[in-house]
Amino acid sequence: MDRYTVILVTDERSPVRRFQVPKIYVQRLIWAAAVITLLFAVATWDYWRKRADNAELSGLRVEAAEQREQIESFEETLRTVEGELARVKELERKVRIIANLPGAAAVGGDEVTEFVPQAAPGADKDDIVLPAGVPGEPTGSTGASVDGAFKVPLISLSPEEARRLGLGSSSARYVHGLGALASDMGGSAARRGESLNLLIDQLGEKSVKLASIPSIWPARGWLTSRFGNRVSPFTGRTQRHAGIDIASGEGTPIVAPARGRVSYVGRKGPLGNTLVVDHGFGVRTFYGHTHEIHVRPGAEVARGQLIASIGSSGRSTGPHLHYVVEVDGKPRNPLDYIFD
Repeated sequence: MDRYTVILVTDERSPVRRFQVPKIYVQRLIWAAAVITLLFAVATWDYWRKRADNAELSGLRVEAAEQREQIESFEETLRTVEGELARVKELERKVRIIANLPGAAAVGGDEVTEFVPQAAPGADKDDIVLPAGVPGEPTGSTGASVDGAFKVPLISLSPEEARRLGLGSSSARYVHGLGALASDMGGSAARRGESLNLLIDQLGEKSVKLASIPSIWPARGWLTSRFGNRVSPFTGRTQRHAGIDIASGEGTPIVAPARGRVSYVGRKGPLGNTLVVDHGFGVRTFYGHTHEIHVRPGAEVARGQLIASIGSSGRSTGPHLHYVVEVDGKPRNPLDYIFD
C-alpha cells in the first residue's frame, strides 16, 4: 500500500473523515524535519561558539593592551637603568681620576675608554674612530648608542630560528630583544658592581696610605737646618744631613705627623733620646734629641697625637728636634711630605 489513511473523528455525532497521504510525502516530511532540526542545532552551536570566541577575543584584546602597557613600562625601566648605569660608570671614572687609581683615562691602561670620541671632519657620527690603544664597546653590547640614545637591540634571526623560538611576529621579536637587552644590562650591572667593589678596596687602601703619610709639622719652632749637605757645627766640615732641625724651647710638644705604631724608644748615639714611628708602606719617622717621650714601643699613635717634647739630649747645640723621614730605608726630604 503506497498511502497512509488518516481517520479524523471530532465527536460521536460528526461524520468520520478519512484522509489518504502518500507515503513518499510522509517520508519527505520526516527528512525535512530532521534536516531542519540538524540545521537548527548546527546554527545554535555555531552561535554559542562564536559568542564564546568573541568573549575570548575581547579578553585577549584586554590582555594584549595590558601587555603593551607592561612592555612600554618595561622599556621605560630599562631606559632608566641604562642611564643610571652610564652615570655610575662616569662617576667611577671620575673617582679613579681624582684618586689616581688604575682604569682612569690614560690611553693603553686597563678598562680605559675615551671620554669624548671625535669623528673625522665631514664624517657621520656613526663613523667615529677611536685612537689606538682605546678599546671600544664590548662585542655584542646593547643599549645606548654613541650619542647616548637608548636603542632596543635588533634581533637578526633566520626564519627557522625564529620559528623554533616562537618569534613569528615583530612584537615577539621586540619582546625577545627587550629580554636580551635586560640580560646584557644585568651582566653589565654585575661587572660594574665588581668594579665598584674593587674601587672601594682601592680607595680604602689609598685612604690608609694617605693617613700614614707624615704630612704635618711634628713641632712648632724655627727651621734651622734643612735636608741635604751642610757644614757640621761640631767639625766645620761638609756632611750630609739626613733630616731637618726644628729649634724651639725645651718641652715644646712633638706630635705624630701621621698614624702609625711606635717601633723604638731609647737612646740612639748622638741623637740622644730617640723615638721611631713605623707608619707602614715602608715609611718611618725619627725624632732625635727629645726631652721626654710620652709613648711606649708597640703603641698605636694617630696624626696630631702628642708623642714627645723637644729637648737637647745627645750631641746638640741647643733644644731642637732632629726630624727624619725614611722610605724603604732611605732618608727623604721631610719638607716634601709636609702640606700644612
